[in-house]
Amino acid sequence: LRGPQSTLYGRNSQAGVVNITSRPPSAEPEARVSALVGSFGERQAQFSFSNNLIPDTLGVRLAGISRVSDGFTENTLLDDNADEQSGRAGRLNLVWTPADRWNVSLNATLASTEDDASVYVPIDQEDPFETARSDNGNFDLDTNTQALRVGYEGDSLQFTSITSRNETDYDYTSVNDDFALVSIDDLEQEIFSQEFRLQSPATADQFQWIVGAFFQSRDFRLGFEDDYMFAFPDFGIPFPGTDASASAYQQTTYAGFAQIDYKPIEPLTLTAGLRYEFWQEELDRDASTFRASEGGAVMPSPLAPLSEIDDSDIDGDVWLPRFAINYQVSPNVGVYGSIARGYRPGTHNFLAFTDEELIIEPENSWSYELGLKSSWFGDRLGINLAAFYNDISDLQVLVLDDSFLFADISTADARAIGAELEIRATPFDGFDIVAGLGYTDAEFTDNTNPFTGEDFDGNNLLYAPDYTYNVALQYRSPKGFFGRLEVQGVGTVFFDEANDIEEDPFTLVNARVGYEFEAVGLYLFANNLFDTEYVTLAFPGFGGDVLAGYGDRRTFGIQVRSQF
Repeated sequence: LRGPQSTLYGRNSQAGVVNITSRPPSAEPEARVSALVGSFGERQAQFSFSNNLIPDTLGVRLAGISRVSDGFTENTLLDDNADEQSGRAGRLNLVWTPADRWNVSLNATLASTEDDASVYVPIDQEDPFETARSDNGNFDLDTNTQALRVGYEGDSLQFTSITSRNETDYDYTSVNDDFALVSIDDLEQEIFSQEFRLQSPATADQFQWIVGAFFQSRDFRLGFEDDYMFAFPDFGIPFPGTDASASAYQQTTYAGFAQIDYKPIEPLTLTAGLRYEFWQEELDRDASTFRASEGGAVMPSPLAPLSEIDDSDIDGDVWLPRFAINYQVSPNVGVYGSIARGYRPGTHNFLAFTDEELIIEPENSWSYELGLKSSWFGDRLGINLAAFYNDISDLQVLVLDDSFLFADISTADARAIGAELEIRATPFDGFDIVAGLGYTDAEFTDNTNPFTGEDFDGNNLLYAPDYTYNVALQYRSPKGFFGRLEVQGVGTVFFDEANDIEEDPFTLVNARVGYEFEAVGLYLFANNLFDTEYVTLAFPGFGGDVLAGYGDRRTFGIQVRSQF
C-alpha cells in the first residue's frame, strides 16, 4: 500500500505498508528443508515443520534458518576476513480454532546476528574490498518478538485484537586506527503495542467500514563509549581516556482510526478515513564525562553535551484524513485517485548542545496519487500505472556536524514528483514476466545547514535515485526445468545534502537455473553476475577522505530443497 497509511491498521505509516502473511500450519504433517553452499564461504540451512496437534482445532508450525559467510573484504593487516557474518533465527506459530468463528494465533520469533563491524574505505580506493585495521570489531544484534492475534468473524461484524511485544539488544564495536580510537555503542529497545479492530463482515459489498484503537509504548536506551589510547588536543582530548554518554527515551502513542468504503453505484467506490493520534516523548540524558586512563580523573566531556537532561517532555496530537475514489471502467480496468496526510511525531536530539537544538518539530506531508490498474487476455497481462506528488514540511534530516558526526537532526521542506509503471505477463503457461519502472524528482525546497549556514534549496534528497527499473523472467517447465533471470537498475544516488557525494547509475543481474523433481529441487545461482561495484553508503571522514560502504560482490553457489 503506497503513501500514508493511518486508517486501516493500528500503527501509523508515513510512506506505505508492506503486509507479510506467513505460511499457516498445515492440516497434514509437512516438512521442508533447504541447504545452500556458495562463494565467500556462504553456508545456509533452513527447515520448517507443520502439523495439526489437535485435528481441526490446534495447529503448529516451526521454522528456522542459520547462515554464515566469510564476507567480501580482506583485512590485509591481520591477513584475515574483515567482515565475517553469522546469524540464526527461529519462529513458532500456533493457531487455535476453538469454534468455527474464532481464530487465535501466537507468533514468536527469536533471532541473533554476530557480524564483524561494517567496513568503510576511501571511495576512490583502487580495491574497495581491502582494508587494514588492527581489529575487525563486532556487530551483535539479538531480537525476540511475540504477537497474539484473536479474531472473530460474525454475520454482522469482524473483531480483531493484536497484542505484540518486541525486544532488541544491539552492540556495535569499531576501531579507528588513525585516531587509536575504539567506539562502543550499546542500544536496547522494548516495544509493547495493543490494537483492536471492528469491521464490516467479509460478505459486505456496497458499504464497508472499519474502526480501531491503538496503543504503543517504546523504551529506547542508548549508551556510547569512545576509548582514546592517545591524546588529541586538536579535538579537545587532553590525554588518553574514555568519553561516555547515556540517554533514555520513553515514547507513548494513543490512536483511534476509522475508514468507510461506499458504492453509490456499482462501478464507483468512495473512501473516507480519519485518524486521531496523540504522542508523548520523554528524554533523560546523563551528563557526558571523560575519564582519564591514568589516575581515573573525571571531567566533563570535551566532545559531547555537558549538561544533564532530566525528564524533558514533549507531546502533540494530529488528525490524519484520507480520501480516495475508485472507478471500475470495466471488470478488468479501474482508475483511482487519493489524497492522504502523512505524519511523523516530533522528537529530541539526544546529543543536543543547546535548547534550540533539543526539540525537533513533527514532520508533515500531503500525498496525492492518481493511478490505473488493469488486467487483459484472461489475466495473462496486467498493467498498473501510478503518478504521485508529495509535499513535505519539517522533513527530519540527519545532519553531519563540524566533527563529521551525525549528532543533530534538523528540519527541511521538500517535495517529490514521480510515476511508476508495473507490468506482469504470462505469455504461456509456466513462463512469467514481471517488470517495473519508476521515476522520481525529489528535492529540497527549503533547507539550510544549522552548523555551516549552507543553502541546499533545489538539491536532491538523499538516497532517492532519479529512476529505478527491474525485469524478471521465470520459466518453470512441467517436466521439471526451472530458470530465472533478474535485472535491477538504479539511477544516480546522492549521499549528502550538498550533492557532492554520489553514486552513478548501475545495474545488477541475478540468475538461477535448476531442476525440480516431485519432492526435491536442485538449483545453481549467481547473484551480481557481472560483479558490479556499487556504493550503498558514503560520508566524509576525519582525514578529508570520503568513506564508502559497498554492496555485495558476485556470488554463486548451489541450493537443494526438499519437502515431504
